[in-house]
Amino acid sequence: MASDRDTLPKTVQPSNYAISLYDLEHGGTFGYQGTVAIDVEINEPTAGITLNSIQLDISTAEVRTEHGKTEQVLKASIISYDEKRHRVTLAFDTEIPATSQASLVIRFRGTMNNLMAGFYRSRYKPAVLAAPSVARDDEFHYMFSTQFESCDARRAFPCFDEPNLKASFDFEIEIPEDQVALSNMPEKATRPGGKPGTKTVTFERTPVMSTYLLAWAVGDFEYVEDFTRRKYGGKNLPVRVYTTKGLKEQGQFALENAHKIVDYFSEIFRIEYPLPKVDLLAVHEFSHGAMENWGLITYRTTAVLFDPEQSDQKYKNRIAYVVAHELAHQWFGNLVTMDWWSELWLNEGFATWVGWIATDHFYPEWKVWAQFVAESYQTAFGLDSLRKSHPIEVAVRDALEVDQIFDHISYLKGSSVIRMLSAHLGIERFLLGVSNYLKAHAYGNATTGDLWSALSDASDQDVTAFMDPWIRKIGFPVLTVAEEPGQISVKQSRFLLTGDVAPDEDTTTWWVPLGLATAGETTSASVGALTTKEDTIRGVDDSFYKLNSNQTGFYRTNYPPERLAKLGASKDRLSLEDKIGLIGDAAALAQSGDGTTAGFLAFVESFRNETNYLVWNQITSSLGSIRTVFADDEQISEGLRKFMLALVSPAAEKIGWEFSPDEDFLKGQLRSLLLSSAGLSGHEAVVAEARSRFAAYMDGSDKTAVHPSLRGAIFRVAVAHGGKPAYEAVKREYASTTSVDGKEICLVSMGRSRSTDLASSFLSFLFSDAVAVQDVHSGASALAANQAGRRPMWEFIKREWDSTVYPRLSGNMVVLERFLRLALSNFAAPDVEKDVADFFQDKDCRGFDRGLAVAKDSIHGKVAYRERDRDVVQEWLGAHGYL
Repeated sequence: MASDRDTLPKTVQPSNYAISLYDLEHGGTFGYQGTVAIDVEINEPTAGITLNSIQLDISTAEVRTEHGKTEQVLKASIISYDEKRHRVTLAFDTEIPATSQASLVIRFRGTMNNLMAGFYRSRYKPAVLAAPSVARDDEFHYMFSTQFESCDARRAFPCFDEPNLKASFDFEIEIPEDQVALSNMPEKATRPGGKPGTKTVTFERTPVMSTYLLAWAVGDFEYVEDFTRRKYGGKNLPVRVYTTKGLKEQGQFALENAHKIVDYFSEIFRIEYPLPKVDLLAVHEFSHGAMENWGLITYRTTAVLFDPEQSDQKYKNRIAYVVAHELAHQWFGNLVTMDWWSELWLNEGFATWVGWIATDHFYPEWKVWAQFVAESYQTAFGLDSLRKSHPIEVAVRDALEVDQIFDHISYLKGSSVIRMLSAHLGIERFLLGVSNYLKAHAYGNATTGDLWSALSDASDQDVTAFMDPWIRKIGFPVLTVAEEPGQISVKQSRFLLTGDVAPDEDTTTWWVPLGLATAGETTSASVGALTTKEDTIRGVDDSFYKLNSNQTGFYRTNYPPERLAKLGASKDRLSLEDKIGLIGDAAALAQSGDGTTAGFLAFVESFRNETNYLVWNQITSSLGSIRTVFADDEQISEGLRKFMLALVSPAAEKIGWEFSPDEDFLKGQLRSLLLSSAGLSGHEAVVAEARSRFAAYMDGSDKTAVHPSLRGAIFRVAVAHGGKPAYEAVKREYASTTSVDGKEICLVSMGRSRSTDLASSFLSFLFSDAVAVQDVHSGASALAANQAGRRPMWEFIKREWDSTVYPRLSGNMVVLERFLRLALSNFAAPDVEKDVADFFQDKDCRGFDRGLAVAKDSIHGKVAYRERDRDVVQEWLGAHGYL
């Protein structure tokens, strides 16, 4: 056992689970009864068996062994729980002999909780009349499903809940006759249940897999269906999207993608999809975006359902990618699973990268690699430039630590370094190595080293040598460029947003692919990679050059100010990825002090005539972050508002309000972004038009006044400028909307109110039963981005921590950690920095300590940035007519 892991004793090894659930209560306590028979190998004689269990009541446990033709049954005499470690120990009066054939049979009672973890219930308002036996609570109905990753199978049934304790699973469940049950495998048989009006549904045995991938669901389900075009075992596999009654047609877009992606991955991984069916299920309450349960993938509704008449077009992009991400896991994570949670990135980093590979394959017009640079790279940079970041591969001790590394490092930095490596090796050679890795470890567990070995064999390069620092060390480098005639020197050092890297924090030498593009051609092949702290590149044509062509390398670049200005003037020679990278780098270097905010503002001015959504998204995001830092300084805040208004106004006025029938996806997203940015910055004509359309939509006189893809923009502008009447109108819309994305859009819009009183009212609403726990973070994120909302939210957290915030969110630590990190990270005030530290000093922060540390580190960096750059920003804004 690794010393940094709190794992189960290795005395007992499971090989198969037979799980039977019955007596499900569809109201009241929502309890259920269960029996699990686990085929186990007992490696050495023992008088006790320890396995995982939390919030389960075990009534009996016994071990059955065979000696010849004689069966011996030993009953547990003592059942003891260790709640902190999520364990139960079964003690026996007689020592159990070592044997390769034993059965551990446990009878237990559990609860279908409302925590979005384990076996849980989701509350929803039905789209159509539901089956008579559907669980109800006034106007709300319930569906039931599971979420076991990372360590919550133990909430549903006693088990050996660790990723490398793989087994097969037989599952059956007793449900009302008019309900539908789903699980990982196809239905095997149905028989009458033990109670009148019920049936017991049994499913085929699963392949060998980890406990966290087991899944089941019960509800008033219907589906849309298609089939793979490739044949698997001589058959076209069924692919279905399941929803509660009345929503199945909204699963068509996900379905169109799913069957094509299964075939595509089977082709590029050189391994056929290994299960006999593919089901996607929309779940009404969901803590994550989706979950890759083998053969029964579960999704938050906004990640799988799309209504062409009502949905914002941006959700198409999300659905296509999330469907691809989860299907990638069917191979990378499910077929081959990381050995321990410290290597979570093996699952998530790869699935993120290859999810975008598939999305780009089917939607090349979306320019998803530019999106990847704008979203994945920049978000990963943001977290990894804090001291409180962590390496991609990080020590994980137990369940509470696991959930906190499902973060931007595992997903986004992990996928970013994979993109960097695949660009260096070549996609085909990289995927060949991946295929060999999957074949070598199929139905088993693997380590990062196993992947590097497979890639090294496929490429004839020592992948381990140049990738290990990226995986095992914290942070990433900034390359500082110095120019001399005909040559440049580059120096790598660790990048911190606070700009105060100490010598002992800058000991890593990364392998950095330089990707040098020049006036003639990209010369990355000849220049190669930087493998020392500093080097000189000779023969550079200084009329034009750029490092990190197409931003495939995961690092920032700090050019001399004059070179940055020249790159801005030569932006037509840059790819979308290069433009986005330069803007993101300039903003981050301004915060760290390696560059200046004045330099960033001057640089982005050169992009006034830009026409691409993804570039504009990076401009407004970076500028928005700077505006957040200086939000408490009225003069600078007003100057930055005027700067934003001047920057976006020409483009906003040019793009207009109307969508053409054949308009491409990116132009529609650009319209929404520009009108929102202009309106929130005070563009009078945009505000007037938005409020006019908002009024017509809300009073019912013209529901077509607001295009589905402009709801977010128009609602936000209306609430920001319309005061309480607009806020209340959106609140009513929240209650009545039938659009799958409607509630999310309304919450984000309500958080844009510029009244501190309305912000306080919104917080009370956000924590009421009217808002599902899964959506609280959406409102919190909007308030955190809003100067009028930040402090009321912090005061609410302090005042209501014990009575409201902690009780409501701590049932699922993923939700609490996310809420706190989003709520606090945008402050740039020394008094809040101290207040946050003081408030949590005597609190038990286990389960959200990493997120809290990230928030505190973010505040500290913003405080330092504001103090250092305030005067120079004020001077620049004044000199350029914005003050």
